[in-house]
Parts: sequence; structure tokens; C-alpha cells
Amino acid sequence: QPPLSDADQRMWAMLAHVGGILFAFVAPLVIWLVFKERGRFVEEQAKEALNWQITLLIGYIVGSILIIVLIGGIIIALVWIASIVFGILAAIAANKGEAYRYPFALRLIK
Repeated sequence: QPPLSDADQRMWAMLAHVGGILFAFVAPLVIWLVFKERGRFVEEQAKEALNWQITLLIGYIVGSILIIVLIGGIIIALVWIASIVFGILAAIAANKGEAYRYPFALRLIK
């Protein structure tokens, strides 16, 4: 398949970040699997979004376990807020063509 144009790469990279807010890890995973061979920028940003979503999933699991001692609710709320805030910041940066790195994401997919 032909490589994506710069505008298409920015659009799909942005959708990987926004899709993470709406559909958790599914959207960045699908975008990464479909477009990883067609553009370096979209591949890097989709991997970054996927790593962020995996990190958030771990945070939600920890929060769910700690809900027994009442701190879990606070952790879940903080993870949810971080998901929205950093997801929007990443989508804006990707739309401008700037590579975005989440500040505390685990880099599991390389």
C-alpha cells in the first residue's frame, strides 16, 4: 500500500490519541496495526498512545484493587482525569505534526 501523506499521518495520529480517550486501547491498537507500515509518524504516535492506554489500564486495575481501602476511588478519578487531559494535549500536538510523549507512560511496545 502507498505511504500516507503528511496530512493523513497527522490525522490518524490524532485519532489514535482521541480514540484512546473514547475506546481505551482498542483505537490506538487498530490504528497501529493498520498504518504502521505506511508512515513513521503515525506508527510512533499510535505506539505512544497504545503505551499510554496500557499504563492507564494498569492504573485502573490498581485503583480497583485499592477501592477496598477507599483510596482506590481517588486513584481511579486521577487516572480518568489524566486520560482526558493528556489525551487532548497529545491529539493537539499530533494534529500540528509534533511528536508527543506522555510524561509517565510505560514504554512496553517498542
